Amino acid sequence: MHILQPKHIKLSEQEATELLTKLNVSKAQIPKILSNDAALPEGCIVGDVIKIERKEEDGVVIYYRVVVQ
Repeated sequence: MHILQPKHIKLSEQEATELLTKLNVSKAQIPKILSNDAALPEGCIVGDVIKIERKEEDGVVIYYRVVVQ
């Protein structure tokens, strides 16, 4: 992981389910990230939900992506 690269965290199935319920969306409605992306943590498979923490001037901004082929 490079120092300028945002932190990518794989959510557990329970955390992903809670997130989808909270946001009232399905995995199909979350933006996608390719399974061969270099920033993904090891062990990610298609369908996993990834939390991306990006540091900005105002603090930390969080994004979510679902892994696709």
